[in-house]
Amino acid sequence: MQVVILCGSPRDADWVNKIADVLGSLEIPVIRRVGSAHRVPEHVLELLRHYDASPEPTVFITVAGMSDALSGVTDANVLSPVVACPPTSDAFAGLDVLSSLRTPPGVAPIVALEPGNAALAAAKILALGDPGLRDRIAAHQAKAAQRVLDGDRELQASEGPP
Repeated sequence: MQVVILCGSPRDADWVNKIADVLGSLEIPVIRRVGSAHRVPEHVLELLRHYDASPEPTVFITVAGMSDALSGVTDANVLSPVVACPPTSDAFAGLDVLSSLRTPPGVAPIVALEPGNAALAAAKILALGDPGLRDRIAAHQAKAAQRVLDGDRELQASEGPP
């Protein structure tokens, strides 16, 4: 199993690292690549053909902002699942995210706006065929739930008795 994170620019490295960190904590191998659907489309298509042909179960996560052609081009050219995770932007009041949401018929990337959620979506897809990964995801979710309960307990302790 593997997750290929394909970003449109080296400037997306921080966003990619946030995704990769969660995948790493779930022990999922990550491959990071850079390729712009606008500037180097042939390079992107070569990468997609290479990784989609892998015998390993593969999920692609695309990281591209502005006019996110990368997610649609990826999804239209692979048989593997694609999760689009566009970096946040203040440009156009954040509405540039619509380029990740509005895709033509037959092009269906999943969209997750938070890097950790993109990683979790990819992990859950891969877990369909891996009970060990399913257990690691359950533990990951239990830790997240425990952080909320601990926060409530700390808040209650700081406020004292009613």
